[in-house]
Amino acid sequence: MENLQNCVSPHTASLSYHCLKQMIEVVYSLQKLSENPAYPESLPELPDNAQIEPGHFSVLMGYDFHIDDKQQVKLIEVNTNAGGLWFATLSHQPQASHFPEKLAHKLLSSFVQEYRLFCGSAGARPQFIAIIDEQPEQQFLYPEMQIFAELFQQAGIKTVIVDPAQLEIRDSLPYYKNEVIDLIYNRHCDFYLNTPEMQTIAQAWQQQSVCLTPNPRVYGLLADKQRMMDWSRADFFNGLLAPASATRLQQAIPHTELLVSHPEDTLWSGRKHKVFKPMTGYASRGVYLGEKITKNKLSSLPPDTTLVQQRIKPTITHTPGGEKFKTDFRLFVYRKTILAVSARLYQGQVTNLRTTNGGFGKIQLSR
Repeated sequence: MENLQNCVSPHTASLSYHCLKQMIEVVYSLQKLSENPAYPESLPELPDNAQIEPGHFSVLMGYDFHIDDKQQVKLIEVNTNAGGLWFATLSHQPQASHFPEKLAHKLLSSFVQEYRLFCGSAGARPQFIAIIDEQPEQQFLYPEMQIFAELFQQAGIKTVIVDPAQLEIRDSLPYYKNEVIDLIYNRHCDFYLNTPEMQTIAQAWQQQSVCLTPNPRVYGLLADKQRMMDWSRADFFNGLLAPASATRLQQAIPHTELLVSHPEDTLWSGRKHKVFKPMTGYASRGVYLGEKITKNKLSSLPPDTTLVQQRIKPTITHTPGGEKFKTDFRLFVYRKTILAVSARLYQGQVTNLRTTNGGFGKIQLSR
Protein backbone atom coordinates (compact mmCIF):
# COMPACT_ATOMS: atom_id res chain seq x y z
CA MET A 1 0.00 0.00 0.00
CA GLU A 2 1.13 3.52 -0.78
CA ASN A 3 0.06 6.93 0.52
CA LEU A 4 0.31 5.81 4.16
CA GLN A 5 2.91 8.29 5.40
CA ASN A 6 1.34 10.66 7.95
CA CYS A 7 -2.03 8.93 7.65
CA VAL A 8 -1.57 6.60 10.62
CA SER A 9 -0.42 7.98 13.95
CA PRO A 10 1.59 5.89 16.42
CA HIS A 11 0.02 7.84 19.27
CA THR A 12 -3.11 7.18 21.31
CA ALA A 13 -5.75 9.77 22.16
CA SER A 14 -7.90 9.66 25.28
CA LEU A 15 -11.68 9.83 25.08
CA SER A 16 -14.05 9.52 28.02
CA TYR A 17 -17.02 7.18 27.96
CA HIS A 18 -19.11 10.22 28.90
CA CYS A 19 -18.12 12.06 25.72
CA LEU A 20 -18.42 8.99 23.52
CA LYS A 21 -21.95 8.47 24.80
CA GLN A 22 -22.78 12.08 23.90
CA MET A 23 -21.40 11.57 20.39
CA ILE A 24 -23.48 8.45 19.85
CA GLU A 25 -26.59 10.25 21.09
CA VAL A 26 -25.97 13.05 18.57
CA VAL A 27 -25.59 10.51 15.76
CA TYR A 28 -28.81 8.73 16.74
CA SER A 29 -30.73 12.01 17.04
CA LEU A 30 -29.61 13.25 13.63
CA GLN A 31 -30.43 9.93 11.99
CA LYS A 32 -33.87 10.01 13.55
CA LEU A 33 -34.28 13.59 12.33
CA SER A 34 -33.30 12.62 8.77
CA GLU A 35 -35.93 9.85 8.74
CA ASN A 36 -38.73 12.17 9.89
CA PRO A 37 -40.93 12.90 6.81
CA ALA A 38 -41.60 16.42 8.13
CA TYR A 39 -37.91 17.30 8.28
CA PRO A 40 -37.30 18.08 4.56
CA GLU A 41 -40.31 20.39 4.61
CA SER A 42 -38.58 22.52 7.26
CA LEU A 43 -35.52 23.11 5.06
CA PRO A 44 -34.87 25.57 2.26
CA GLU A 45 -35.67 23.91 -1.06
CA LEU A 46 -33.18 21.13 -1.69
CA PRO A 47 -31.45 20.81 -5.09
CA ASP A 48 -33.32 18.66 -7.62
CA ASN A 49 -31.11 15.61 -7.17
CA ALA A 50 -31.68 15.72 -3.42
CA GLN A 51 -35.45 15.79 -3.87
CA ILE A 52 -35.43 12.14 -4.87
CA GLU A 53 -36.28 9.75 -2.03
CA PRO A 54 -34.56 6.42 -2.80
CA GLY A 55 -35.84 4.47 0.19
CA HIS A 56 -32.36 3.67 1.50
CA PHE A 57 -29.66 5.47 3.45
CA SER A 58 -25.92 6.05 3.12
CA VAL A 59 -22.96 3.79 3.83
CA LEU A 60 -20.00 5.13 5.79
CA MET A 61 -21.30 8.34 7.25
CA GLY A 62 -18.71 10.27 9.21
CA TYR A 63 -19.45 12.50 12.20
CA ASP A 64 -16.57 14.73 13.37
CA PHE A 65 -16.46 16.09 16.90
CA HIS A 66 -14.50 18.43 19.13
CA ILE A 67 -14.87 18.52 22.91
CA ASP A 68 -15.15 21.83 24.76
CA ASP A 69 -13.60 22.71 28.11
CA LYS A 70 -16.79 21.59 29.91
CA GLN A 71 -16.51 18.08 28.43
CA GLN A 72 -19.44 18.71 26.10
CA VAL A 73 -19.10 17.37 22.57
CA LYS A 74 -19.56 19.67 19.60
CA LEU A 75 -20.40 18.41 16.14
CA ILE A 76 -18.02 20.07 13.69
CA GLU A 77 -19.07 18.37 10.48
CA VAL A 78 -21.08 15.53 8.95
CA ASN A 79 -19.70 13.63 5.95
CA THR A 80 -21.46 11.29 3.52
CA ASN A 81 -18.34 9.83 1.94
CA ALA A 82 -16.16 9.68 5.01
CA GLY A 83 -12.67 8.44 4.23
CA GLY A 84 -10.02 7.06 6.51
CA LEU A 85 -11.59 3.92 7.93
CA TRP A 86 -8.72 1.84 6.57
CA PHE A 87 -6.18 4.15 8.22
CA ALA A 88 -8.15 3.94 11.47
CA THR A 89 -7.84 0.15 11.19
CA LEU A 90 -4.08 0.36 10.62
CA SER A 91 -3.68 2.48 13.76
CA HIS A 92 -4.75 -0.61 15.71
CA GLN A 93 -3.27 -3.28 13.43
CA PRO A 94 -0.30 -1.81 11.51
CA GLN A 95 0.35 -5.04 9.61
CA ALA A 96 -3.27 -5.62 8.58
CA SER A 97 -4.01 -6.44 4.94
CA HIS A 98 -7.80 -6.35 5.26
CA PHE A 99 -10.50 -5.15 7.65
CA PRO A 100 -10.85 -7.16 10.89
CA GLU A 101 -13.51 -9.86 10.66
CA LYS A 102 -16.12 -8.15 12.85
CA LEU A 103 -15.76 -4.79 11.08
CA ALA A 104 -15.68 -6.47 7.66
CA HIS A 105 -18.98 -8.19 8.43
CA LYS A 106 -20.60 -4.92 9.50
CA LEU A 107 -19.33 -3.10 6.41
CA LEU A 108 -20.44 -5.77 3.96
CA SER A 109 -23.82 -5.99 5.69
CA SER A 110 -24.33 -2.23 5.32
CA PHE A 111 -23.81 -2.37 1.53
CA VAL A 112 -26.02 -5.42 1.15
CA GLN A 113 -28.71 -3.78 3.28
CA GLU A 114 -28.61 -0.66 1.10
CA TYR A 115 -29.14 -2.81 -1.97
CA ARG A 116 -31.98 -4.75 -0.36
CA LEU A 117 -33.76 -1.54 0.60
CA PHE A 118 -33.26 -0.21 -2.92
CA CYS A 119 -34.69 -3.40 -4.45
CA GLY A 120 -37.42 -3.80 -1.86
CA SER A 121 -36.36 -7.42 -1.41
CA ALA A 122 -35.00 -9.00 1.78
CA GLY A 123 -33.05 -11.58 -0.21
CA ALA A 124 -31.46 -9.32 -2.84
CA ARG A 125 -27.70 -9.16 -3.16
CA PRO A 126 -25.60 -7.04 -5.53
CA GLN A 127 -23.65 -8.96 -8.16
CA PHE A 128 -21.58 -6.05 -9.50
CA ILE A 129 -20.34 -3.01 -7.55
CA ALA A 130 -18.57 0.01 -9.04
CA ILE A 131 -16.48 2.15 -6.70
CA ILE A 132 -16.27 5.52 -8.40
CA ASP A 133 -14.09 8.60 -8.04
CA GLU A 134 -12.39 11.05 -10.35
CA GLN A 135 -9.21 9.39 -11.66
CA PRO A 136 -9.28 7.03 -8.69
CA GLU A 137 -5.70 5.81 -9.06
CA GLN A 138 -4.55 9.38 -8.46
CA GLN A 139 -6.62 9.85 -5.30
CA PHE A 140 -4.98 10.01 -1.90
CA LEU A 141 -7.37 7.38 -0.55
CA TYR A 142 -7.05 4.98 -3.47
CA PRO A 143 -5.47 2.32 -1.19
CA GLU A 144 -8.65 2.38 0.88
CA MET A 145 -10.79 1.87 -2.22
CA GLN A 146 -8.68 -1.18 -3.04
CA ILE A 147 -9.36 -2.62 0.42
CA PHE A 148 -13.10 -2.17 -0.10
CA ALA A 149 -12.88 -3.81 -3.53
CA GLU A 150 -11.14 -6.82 -1.94
CA LEU A 151 -13.84 -6.98 0.75
CA PHE A 152 -16.59 -7.19 -1.88
CA GLN A 153 -14.68 -9.59 -4.13
CA GLN A 154 -14.00 -11.99 -1.26
CA ALA A 155 -17.77 -12.05 -0.70
CA GLY A 156 -18.26 -13.11 -4.32
CA ILE A 157 -19.29 -9.67 -5.61
CA LYS A 158 -17.55 -8.52 -8.77
CA THR A 159 -16.07 -5.05 -8.16
CA VAL A 160 -14.29 -2.40 -10.21
CA ILE A 161 -12.76 0.95 -9.23
CA VAL A 162 -13.43 3.40 -12.03
CA ASP A 163 -13.73 7.01 -13.07
CA PRO A 164 -17.40 7.96 -13.62
CA ALA A 165 -16.52 8.82 -17.23
CA GLN A 166 -15.96 5.09 -17.81
CA LEU A 167 -19.63 4.32 -17.18
CA GLU A 168 -22.44 4.58 -19.71
CA ILE A 169 -26.22 4.34 -19.75
CA ARG A 170 -27.99 1.74 -21.88
CA ASP A 171 -31.75 1.27 -21.69
CA SER A 172 -31.75 3.42 -18.52
CA LEU A 173 -29.24 1.10 -16.79
CA PRO A 174 -25.64 1.97 -15.88
CA TYR A 175 -23.02 -0.22 -17.52
CA TYR A 176 -19.31 -0.71 -17.16
CA LYS A 177 -18.16 -2.16 -20.44
CA ASN A 178 -20.82 -4.81 -21.09
CA GLU A 179 -22.03 -5.47 -17.56
CA VAL A 180 -24.90 -3.87 -15.65
CA ILE A 181 -23.90 -2.23 -12.37
CA ASP A 182 -26.10 -3.05 -9.38
CA LEU A 183 -24.61 -0.71 -6.79
CA ILE A 184 -22.35 2.33 -7.03
CA TYR A 185 -20.20 3.16 -4.00
CA ASN A 186 -19.74 6.88 -4.53
CA ARG A 187 -16.39 8.27 -3.37
CA HIS A 188 -16.64 11.36 -5.59
CA CYS A 189 -16.85 14.79 -3.95
CA ASP A 190 -19.49 16.15 -6.33
CA PHE A 191 -22.15 15.38 -3.77
CA TYR A 192 -25.11 16.69 -5.77
CA LEU A 193 -23.95 15.15 -9.10
CA ASN A 194 -23.71 18.49 -10.89
CA THR A 195 -20.40 18.27 -12.76
CA PRO A 196 -20.20 17.10 -16.39
CA GLU A 197 -18.28 13.93 -15.52
CA MET A 198 -21.04 12.87 -13.10
CA GLN A 199 -23.95 13.16 -15.53
CA THR A 200 -24.10 9.43 -16.28
CA ILE A 201 -24.37 8.79 -12.54
CA ALA A 202 -26.93 11.59 -12.24
CA GLN A 203 -29.06 10.06 -14.99
CA ALA A 204 -29.05 6.65 -13.33
CA TRP A 205 -29.86 8.28 -9.98
CA GLN A 206 -32.75 10.28 -11.42
CA GLN A 207 -34.20 7.17 -13.04
CA GLN A 208 -33.51 5.13 -9.88
CA SER A 209 -31.93 2.41 -12.01
CA VAL A 210 -29.01 1.82 -9.63
CA CYS A 211 -28.42 1.78 -5.89
CA LEU A 212 -26.23 4.84 -5.32
CA THR A 213 -24.68 5.14 -1.88
CA PRO A 214 -23.82 7.67 -0.53
CA ASN A 215 -26.33 9.75 -2.46
CA PRO A 216 -27.52 13.36 -2.90
CA ARG A 217 -30.60 12.87 -0.71
CA VAL A 218 -28.68 11.98 2.43
CA TYR A 219 -26.06 14.62 1.66
CA GLY A 220 -28.78 17.26 1.43
CA LEU A 221 -30.45 16.16 4.66
CA LEU A 222 -27.36 15.71 6.83
CA ALA A 223 -24.01 16.67 5.31
CA ASP A 224 -24.62 19.87 3.35
CA LYS A 225 -22.89 22.50 5.50
CA GLN A 226 -25.96 24.69 5.21
CA ARG A 227 -27.70 22.28 7.56
CA MET A 228 -25.46 23.54 10.36
CA MET A 229 -27.10 26.95 9.88
CA ASP A 230 -30.56 25.44 10.03
CA TRP A 231 -29.73 23.41 13.12
CA SER A 232 -28.37 26.55 14.81
CA ARG A 233 -31.82 28.15 14.89
CA ALA A 234 -33.19 28.04 18.43
CA ASP A 235 -36.58 26.62 17.48
CA PHE A 236 -35.57 24.45 14.52
CA PHE A 237 -36.05 21.05 16.15
CA ASN A 238 -39.40 21.90 17.71
CA GLY A 239 -41.97 19.37 16.54
CA LEU A 240 -39.34 17.32 14.71
CA LEU A 241 -37.71 15.59 17.69
CA ALA A 242 -38.57 14.76 21.26
CA PRO A 243 -37.57 17.62 23.62
CA ALA A 244 -34.63 15.68 25.08
CA SER A 245 -33.18 14.95 21.63
CA ALA A 246 -33.76 18.55 20.51
CA THR A 247 -31.93 19.89 23.56
CA ARG A 248 -29.08 17.44 22.99
CA LEU A 249 -28.58 18.66 19.43
CA GLN A 250 -28.91 22.34 20.35
CA GLN A 251 -26.08 21.85 22.85
CA ALA A 252 -23.92 19.99 20.33
CA ILE A 253 -24.22 22.29 17.30
CA PRO A 254 -21.75 25.21 17.23
CA HIS A 255 -23.61 28.33 16.16
CA THR A 256 -23.26 28.71 12.40
CA GLU A 257 -24.43 31.46 10.07
CA LEU A 258 -23.66 32.93 6.68
CA LEU A 259 -21.00 35.61 6.58
CA VAL A 260 -23.49 37.97 4.94
CA SER A 261 -25.74 37.58 8.00
CA HIS A 262 -23.06 38.29 10.59
CA PRO A 263 -23.12 41.80 12.08
CA GLU A 264 -20.32 43.78 10.42
CA ASP A 265 -19.52 45.80 13.54
CA THR A 266 -18.47 42.70 15.50
CA LEU A 267 -17.00 40.60 12.69
CA TRP A 268 -13.37 41.65 13.04
CA SER A 269 -13.33 42.10 16.81
CA GLY A 270 -14.93 38.70 17.39
CA ARG A 271 -13.02 36.81 14.71
CA LYS A 272 -10.78 34.89 17.14
CA HIS A 273 -13.80 32.94 18.34
CA LYS A 274 -14.88 32.01 14.79
CA VAL A 275 -13.99 29.63 11.99
CA PHE A 276 -14.64 30.62 8.38
CA LYS A 277 -15.61 27.81 5.99
CA PRO A 278 -16.70 27.62 2.35
CA MET A 279 -20.26 26.36 2.09
CA THR A 280 -19.30 23.63 -0.38
CA GLY A 281 -15.80 22.78 0.83
CA TYR A 282 -14.49 19.45 2.05
CA ALA A 283 -11.29 18.04 3.62
CA SER A 284 -10.66 21.38 5.40
CA ARG A 285 -10.05 23.14 2.08
CA GLY A 286 -10.56 26.88 2.28
CA VAL A 287 -11.08 26.82 6.07
CA TYR A 288 -9.61 29.73 8.07
CA LEU A 289 -9.29 30.12 11.80
CA GLY A 290 -10.37 33.59 12.85
CA GLU A 291 -7.29 34.10 15.01
CA LYS A 292 -5.05 33.59 11.97
CA ILE A 293 -7.03 35.33 9.25
CA THR A 294 -5.92 38.72 7.91
CA LYS A 295 -8.22 41.65 7.22
CA ASN A 296 -7.55 41.36 3.50
CA LYS A 297 -8.37 37.66 3.43
CA LEU A 298 -11.51 38.18 5.51
CA SER A 299 -12.72 40.94 3.21
CA SER A 300 -12.11 38.71 0.18
CA LEU A 301 -14.31 35.84 1.38
CA PRO A 302 -17.58 35.63 -0.60
CA PRO A 303 -20.26 36.64 1.94
CA ASP A 304 -23.06 34.58 0.38
CA THR A 305 -21.14 31.28 0.36
CA THR A 306 -18.93 31.53 3.46
CA LEU A 307 -20.05 30.11 6.78
CA VAL A 308 -19.08 31.64 10.10
CA GLN A 309 -19.01 29.03 12.83
CA GLN A 310 -18.34 29.27 16.54
CA ARG A 311 -14.85 27.92 17.10
CA ILE A 312 -14.46 24.96 19.44
CA LYS A 313 -10.78 24.33 20.05
CA PRO A 314 -9.64 20.74 19.48
CA THR A 315 -8.51 18.45 22.25
CA ILE A 316 -4.75 18.32 22.84
CA THR A 317 -3.04 14.94 22.95
CA HIS A 318 0.29 14.89 24.80
CA THR A 319 2.72 12.20 23.69
CA PRO A 320 5.35 10.44 25.87
CA GLY A 321 8.03 12.32 23.93
CA GLY A 322 6.59 15.70 24.85
CA GLU A 323 4.90 16.50 21.54
CA LYS A 324 1.43 18.04 21.38
CA PHE A 325 -1.13 17.14 18.74
CA LYS A 326 -4.48 18.74 18.13
CA THR A 327 -7.12 16.03 18.08
CA ASP A 328 -10.64 15.55 16.83
CA PHE A 329 -12.78 12.43 16.83
CA ARG A 330 -14.62 10.70 13.99
CA LEU A 331 -17.44 8.18 14.27
CA PHE A 332 -17.93 6.00 11.18
CA VAL A 333 -21.60 5.08 11.02
CA TYR A 334 -24.22 3.26 8.99
CA ARG A 335 -27.63 4.49 10.08
CA LYS A 336 -27.54 3.66 13.82
CA THR A 337 -24.69 1.16 13.64
CA ILE A 338 -21.41 2.57 14.94
CA LEU A 339 -18.78 0.96 12.71
CA ALA A 340 -15.69 2.48 14.29
CA VAL A 341 -14.43 5.39 16.40
CA SER A 342 -11.10 7.01 15.67
CA ALA A 343 -9.02 10.03 16.62
CA ARG A 344 -7.35 12.30 14.08
CA LEU A 345 -4.13 13.86 15.33
CA TYR A 346 -2.52 16.83 13.62
CA GLN A 347 -0.56 20.04 13.98
CA GLY A 348 -1.30 23.28 12.14
CA GLN A 349 -4.46 25.31 11.69
CA VAL A 350 -6.89 22.66 10.47
CA THR A 351 -7.27 18.88 10.45
CA ASN A 352 -4.84 17.33 7.99
CA LEU A 353 -2.98 14.15 7.08
CA ARG A 354 0.33 15.91 6.51
CA THR A 355 1.69 16.08 10.08
CA THR A 356 4.64 13.82 10.89
CA ASN A 357 3.38 11.15 13.34
CA GLY A 358 -0.12 12.54 12.90
CA GLY A 359 -3.08 10.91 11.17
CA PHE A 360 -5.73 8.48 12.35
CA GLY A 361 -4.91 7.21 15.81
CA LYS A 362 -6.07 4.75 18.43
CA ILE A 363 -8.44 5.78 21.20
CA GLN A 364 -8.13 4.84 24.84
CA LEU A 365 -11.49 5.07 26.57
CA SER A 366 -11.47 6.45 30.10
CA ARG A 367 -13.96 6.93 32.92
